[in-house]
Amino acid sequence: MSKVSVAILGSGNIGTDLLVKIQRSEYLECKLFAGRSLSSKGMARAISLGATVSDEGIDAIVKNPDCCTLVFDATSAKDAEHHFEVLRELGKVVINMTPAKIGTFCIPAVDLNYAAEQRYFNMVTCGGQASIPIAYVIGQIYPKMEYIEVVSSISSYSAGPATRLNLDEYIETTEEALRIFSGAKKTKSILILNPAIPCIDMQTTIFASVANPDMRKLTIAINSMVKTISSYVPGYRLLFSPIYRDGHIIVMIRVQGNGDYLPKYAGNLDIINCAAIAVAERYAKNTAVVTAANFEAR
Repeated sequence: MSKVSVAILGSGNIGTDLLVKIQRSEYLECKLFAGRSLSSKGMARAISLGATVSDEGIDAIVKNPDCCTLVFDATSAKDAEHHFEVLRELGKVVINMTPAKIGTFCIPAVDLNYAAEQRYFNMVTCGGQASIPIAYVIGQIYPKMEYIEVVSSISSYSAGPATRLNLDEYIETTEEALRIFSGAKKTKSILILNPAIPCIDMQTTIFASVANPDMRKLTIAINSMVKTISSYVPGYRLLFSPIYRDGHIIVMIRVQGNGDYLPKYAGNLDIINCAAIAVAERYAKNTAVVTAANFEAR
């Protein structure tokens, strides 16, 4: 099947790592890598990989709207709001990599089939991608959960300018998505930037307030979910079996990246990129099925 043409907005860590992942995809082809400076590290890497680049940002797509079908927006929450309006007018499929609350919340391990039928995807946050599948499992078994809290610790060296600028949006979006997917009445999200050297891997801890849970049943369900997530995020794993203490289910996750462009400790960036690629590839497969059906109907 022909590959779906895509563009990447944003030449930072997330955008550049996406480019590397897309270049080995069987279903996606990057036709444009757009940022604001041709002298950035991301641009230099893109040029070395033979990608078509531009320093005109969103204007590069406006001037050449036929260059792509799908756009990954890896800029900032504020910029993404403006970009979304422009890209919607151009009829583009948009995968929002920022914590701006734009598009359908998508957690591939939970709602990939539904989300891939949409045109505007919201990849929530790195902490959301790590924690929400587990929160969803707990919420399915214990639908009257009162409270769930998520604490993600990442290396400060993996937190770029856009991440630091969008911390408020990160918290708000993660908490809202947690409410939607877990059903908990109250949610809380905490992000810790750890300056330790050597750099730490991403670690996420989920605390869920549940009375007298069946830990055997829960552990089986969580292990199944971890297996699903690791099918598209190979470095995703449980640190130890879920435990119950002081009225809380406690689950600890560690995420190590693939090391495509970012160091392996930057699992926080890698997990959201892996999730976005999974969504884009499912969209491409769905598009291929529809195209084939239309061809056979002629």
